[in-house]
Amino acid sequence: MRNTLKMALAAITTICAFAAHAEQTEYDPAKVSDSLKAIFQFGSTSTKQALNANTVTLITGTIGGTYVQFGADLASVLDDGNRIRVLPIVGRGSVQSVADILFLQGVDLGIVRADTLDYLERKGFAKDIKRQFTYVTKLYNEEMQVIAPKSVATLKDLEGKTVSVDLPNGGTFVTALTVFERLGIKAKFVYVEQRIALEKLKAGEIDAVIVVGGKPYKSVSTFGNDGRFHLAKVDYAKPLQSDYLPATLTPKDYPNLIKEGESVDTIAVPAVLAAYNWAPNTERYRKLALFVDAFFTKFTALQNPPFHPKWKEVSLAAPLSGWNRLPVAQQWLDKHGIEPVTRQRFEAFLKQSPAAAQVSDADKETLFRQFQAWDAEKARAEKK
Repeated sequence: MRNTLKMALAAITTICAFAAHAEQTEYDPAKVSDSLKAIFQFGSTSTKQALNANTVTLITGTIGGTYVQFGADLASVLDDGNRIRVLPIVGRGSVQSVADILFLQGVDLGIVRADTLDYLERKGFAKDIKRQFTYVTKLYNEEMQVIAPKSVATLKDLEGKTVSVDLPNGGTFVTALTVFERLGIKAKFVYVEQRIALEKLKAGEIDAVIVVGGKPYKSVSTFGNDGRFHLAKVDYAKPLQSDYLPATLTPKDYPNLIKEGESVDTIAVPAVLAAYNWAPNTERYRKLALFVDAFFTKFTALQNPPFHPKWKEVSLAAPLSGWNRLPVAQQWLDKHGIEPVTRQRFEAFLKQSPAAAQVSDADKETLFRQFQAWDAEKARAEKK
């Protein structure tokens, strides 16, 4: 008992000394936010409940990736005192994030790649997994970047070569293996963290490094190219068109790997802001609704500097084939009259084209995805 009293007195003395010092300075840390005030109140049941009730956790990706930057941007824009706090968590990549959203306690949202769930089902790791997920919004397109010696002109030149596809709990290996399988290219895959893989590439220990992430991807843009390397081309072949989009890399994206006046064709896969399919009457669903309202209301702020340029590609109402949107997100869009304008423009374009009548439904969906990619790139260029 005596020790407890001594500890309490010591704590009170420390706080009083801190407060006395604070009065002499311009800013008092205890006045910065209610969350900080709670620290000096020794914690209480009500404080604990308040902090947890309005904190939304977001599993992102590995350090240096676009997911982490998006998480930081969301926290910066959406944090609003005790109303809502977004807590980004550094993740391990798309596959791990799928597991974290499903099974890790306390994870409310996550950024995953659109082809990851299909891959898990195709390989027999999961069944009807999309029914367990909802999406808040499609985010942006993640480009495939193939860093290789200049002797490797296209992906097909990697037949029989040693190719690094990042760690096996991320998303790059999913996209890489899927693309190579569909194109019939047989390579020797190694699973090496990207920064280490790029050093191995320089040393001649591997033949190429594949990175799938939103351009400009930090580890690629900071790659110290000594003139031996470039970005190899990925053709938008027919076997890829059902799930992927055409994309282009330019010197503005990677001046260290693309010469001025040149460009590199590649493919891209959508990133998705996803959540578990919680029932509407649950506490977890309430927190998702809190997030959606804050995110959608303040969305336009994210499309301006200093936030990641990929935000300029995001259209909140863009549909995502094969996924079900979080009901409260769709309700917000309906309430505010926000519709997928791109789809309307695409349908109007088809009606003006006599050749459109000859296009099958499957090919029409492929054309629409290409139209989306073109429209997003055009919008991004206009906002620069």
